[in-house]
Amino acid sequence: MAERSRGRNSELFRSTRTQRIVGDAATHVFLTIMAVIWLAPIIWVLAESFNQNTAPYSSTFFPTRYTLSNYKELFTQTDVLNFPRMFMNTLIIAIFTCIISTFFVLSVAFCMSRLRFRFRKPFMNIALILGMFPGIMAVVAIYFILKALGLTGGGMTNLALIIVYSAGSGATFYVMKGYMDTIPMSLDEAAYIDGCSRWQVFTKIVIPVSRPMIVYQAIVGFLTPWLDFVLAKAIARTQENYTVSLGLWMMLQKEYIQDWYARFAAGAVCVSIPIALLFIVMQRFYQESMSGSVKG
Repeated sequence: MAERSRGRNSELFRSTRTQRIVGDAATHVFLTIMAVIWLAPIIWVLAESFNQNTAPYSSTFFPTRYTLSNYKELFTQTDVLNFPRMFMNTLIIAIFTCIISTFFVLSVAFCMSRLRFRFRKPFMNIALILGMFPGIMAVVAIYFILKALGLTGGGMTNLALIIVYSAGSGATFYVMKGYMDTIPMSLDEAAYIDGCSRWQVFTKIVIPVSRPMIVYQAIVGFLTPWLDFVLAKAIARTQENYTVSLGLWMMLQKEYIQDWYARFAAGAVCVSIPIALLFIVMQRFYQESMSGSVKG
């Protein structure tokens, strides 16, 4: 009986081990395939940015001759498409939008989470309902409002885009509010007893504790204008006011694509650099804030 029991346990162990090995192998094969699918377009764009052949059609998947001239001409040949100007326009808009929208969302979320007033719930319901509609529905109305205010021409276009992106972030306070709801109200009450004002509670208690969500909101606030195409296309009417998304779109038009296709890939690589740097920097602040909250 003992030998028979040991035999059954040995067979069960081998069967379980075989299943685990097969399962691990299948998982690794699946993850490898997914990694290749995910990395292949990125590697292709990076390789295409160094392609000496500027035409969009090639007999090979990867370039056969490489050069750095695409990056050089992207920033020096500004008489046709002024990519440096578009890059700076987008960077200015993204930075100001990031700062304004983060403060705006923090303020609205603080009011909705920590304060109690008469129209609080109706306002939250209205914001929730409006958030269900796609923003593209309001593009035409936004354009005519900005046109009536004289913000669609000349150097006012950047200001118009900053206003639109920043104001539109106010309705996205629900995630920030949900995080602030987890902060104990006893902290606020203790601060009020010690003589703090609401502004001091907001700046000295709620904001430091909410740093992980501030990092999230800052990333979202920066990426929204950096990656947007629809609003920028509707508001920016001339090349002097174009953003990088419009510039990359112009490079693929039939009058430019033969000479600018490889530069389009170079521009896509340049556009991704600030995003990568932002994630690297913000991830460090996020990790520091999370470690601090765990220690507290």
